[in-house]
Amino acid sequence: MTMSFTNVLYVLMVLNVVVGLIGADECEVCVGFLGHLYKSLISTHSELSHAIVEQGLIQACAEATGKDSRLCYYLGATSDAAARVTGEVTRPLSAHVPPPKICQKLQKRDGQICELRYDKAVLDWSREALSKLRVLELKRLLASWGEECRACLEKGEFIDLIQQVAPKHSTATQGHSPEL
Repeated sequence: MTMSFTNVLYVLMVLNVVVGLIGADECEVCVGFLGHLYKSLISTHSELSHAIVEQGLIQACAEATGKDSRLCYYLGATSDAAARVTGEVTRPLSAHVPPPKICQKLQKRDGQICELRYDKAVLDWSREALSKLRVLELKRLLASWGEECRACLEKGEFIDLIQQVAPKHSTATQGHSPEL
């Protein structure tokens, strides 16, 4: 069975899309942050210029927290950043290049950009579910609530404390589970 040139091109385009999707998973913070930025810019501006996108990026980074804030630091969109590579984001975004493609190019420049991952949210507070987490993740969960277990030496003690204080913190977040 021989494939025509058109069929070969079609297969190559499909493979390119699949590779692009894999890259999007790989750079979840970058793709997520730039995707939200792009949607907010499109909803407020009829046309995107380099200056509008840069202003939007700087403003979004000023309000960013957690992993998004770290991404902004890597991009140079924060006041304390050592390098400034915002142009490599703002120019393509103003030309409507999809965020996964922008992040793939940024990854070649700085691999740390795609190493950023959002923390998993804990949805199940049972002893069995908590025991599957690492001690460091349990400590981070407690820290996100402003709690600390100074006398804890074993994993079970961290789990006991989490189960003890979880009702207080899960009602404070109104059904939203805190992130690790």
